[in-house]
Amino acid sequence: MDFQLTDEQAAVRELCRDFAREVVAPAAEKLDREHEFPYDIVRRMGEMGLFGLPFGEQYGGAGGDFLAYCLAVEEIARADAGVGITLEAAVSLGAAPIHDFGTEEQKSELLPDLLAGRRLWAFGLTEPEAGSDAGATRTRAELSGTEWVINGAKQFITNSGTRISAGVTITALTGPREISAILVPAGSPGYHILEPYRKLGWHSSDTHPLAFDGCRVPEANLLGKRGGGYGQFLHTLTGGRIAIGAHSVGLAQACLDAALAYAQERKAFGKAITQFQAVQFKLADMAMEIELARTLVWRAATGYMRAPESSGEVRKLAAMAKLYASETAKRCADQAVQIHGGYGFIEDYPVARYWRDVKINEIGEGTSEVQRMLIAREIGAG
Repeated sequence: MDFQLTDEQAAVRELCRDFAREVVAPAAEKLDREHEFPYDIVRRMGEMGLFGLPFGEQYGGAGGDFLAYCLAVEEIARADAGVGITLEAAVSLGAAPIHDFGTEEQKSELLPDLLAGRRLWAFGLTEPEAGSDAGATRTRAELSGTEWVINGAKQFITNSGTRISAGVTITALTGPREISAILVPAGSPGYHILEPYRKLGWHSSDTHPLAFDGCRVPEANLLGKRGGGYGQFLHTLTGGRIAIGAHSVGLAQACLDAALAYAQERKAFGKAITQFQAVQFKLADMAMEIELARTLVWRAATGYMRAPESSGEVRKLAAMAKLYASETAKRCADQAVQIHGGYGFIEDYPVARYWRDVKINEIGEGTSEVQRMLIAREIGAG
């Protein structure tokens, strides 16, 4: 297997690395401290074509591939996890379901702005009583004439409450044991965006609970086939999990970058602490695990490009990539703080932010426990 990037993929990585280093990283501390959404950075990422990277040019995409998109997510997350998740959620959860399952009218109306980063679209799956158990969905949508009438609630919805948020795709019961996906534009009657969460990390990303109280949208806003929502979100989450793996690799790399730089400067007993074997072993383990996680993400992304309909093998690789990369990032954040000692507990040092940001990667888009269940099932153990 050749792990050499194509010229185009390498160019995307270098472009995003430079942008992340020169634009995103200098703003990261302020965005985190002030819980500020990065409108200007989002606009610039849109102008660079990052929101349209894995999509064809017909609707304004960049004509790249899924691995190039994962490379972009990794580099942006390396500079700021909140900005990285804004990109990942906008592409994997926002635009991708519309691109993959939408009608020609839906695609033509929504995708040009989404792929240009001018607008953001959200994905509403999780509910107060339905997260890992997605089949426990309680939000309901009933046809009344030519409209869907929606009642229910969604929670932890990324990119749902910014001033450029255009709407959300929700899953809802449209009949007994029938889950469908429905497009709900911002401003629809009965669609309420509630107060943002007070989060531990990802302070530069936007996350809200949503409520639907007799919310009405046209019947034509059904996404894909009626009753096909469960299969659609499983497909969506497969690609999303690989991208979260890339996000985790970027965050893990940021931890190693910071820990190595600090260890080279910090002196104890008259020499840099990189001269101590205990610190060397921590750095070596971080570098090794990051390389393994990155390789697994690349393999999963390549498999997804070859089999976008999410075969069992691709689902397994996606779960492995998301699980291993997110847990690697958590271990790297722990070790980076440990290497910094007391300074790692101080917000003036970025590793404190990384440590706060990283935990949710083991939870969002399927917890580590769910990933292990999926892997066990695919290898015939469940």
